[in-house]
Amino acid sequence: MPPATTRSPRDAKVSRPVQVAEAIKDWVVEQGLRAGDRLPGEAELIQRFGMAKSTIREAMRILEAQGLIKTRTGPGGGSFVHEVSRQRARALLGNYFYFKNLTIGDIYQLRLALEPQLAGQLAGQLDAAVLDRLAAHISDYSDPSTSVEEERAQHIASLEFHAILAEQSSNPLLGFVIDFMVSLLSDLTVYRKLYAPPNIELWRRGQDYQARLLMALREGDSGAAEAIMRAHMETAWSLMRGQEVRMAQRFMPE
Repeated sequence: MPPATTRSPRDAKVSRPVQVAEAIKDWVVEQGLRAGDRLPGEAELIQRFGMAKSTIREAMRILEAQGLIKTRTGPGGGSFVHEVSRQRARALLGNYFYFKNLTIGDIYQLRLALEPQLAGQLAGQLDAAVLDRLAAHISDYSDPSTSVEEERAQHIASLEFHAILAEQSSNPLLGFVIDFMVSLLSDLTVYRKLYAPPNIELWRRGQDYQARLLMALREGDSGAAEAIMRAHMETAWSLMRGQEVRMAQRFMPE
């Protein structure tokens, strides 16, 4: 069996183990392997990719760190193709943005472009269990908060409403991107304490938009669902930007 060739590096500085890890991923796709399928043993990988044992082992460690393979020891052990969970993918991608100093505007610009489209697509497509779940979720923050801690919890819960909608998308990429933005915004809200001071207008408008959106989804009115979500995003963007400005002013010298 001739050794497989690694892909040409886009950057000459890419290490050999990284090149091999990419080549193994390409090979897995070419072979049509699925989650749970066993990968060849170390000796076969050495022969297939024409690399030293240390390079193969480092490449496998890279793939395991990325969540793309799982290694089990003992009888029946070995390395297996592993499907990356949404939570892990979200965390890995979040690391990229950790030092990017994202703003509320950065996130809402994308939310405004994508979430109205999703709402229109979901109108009339959700089963009763999902609609009831959304209704129950809204009821969790049906009254205004009475403390900063409760305000924080309500902020996060209201964003989770949108994560539930993202789960229902028939387009896995659209659903993931929206879910990822919701996760970023949740983290941003907590890290920068954008839930303080409590904003009764943000709570009131959010409640109203989500209740009206749920009605449009139940009735299958895609035009109304899209319009309500767009207005919801525009209003939330404006009010959250105000929270962001107030937070920045707290640290400005008098």
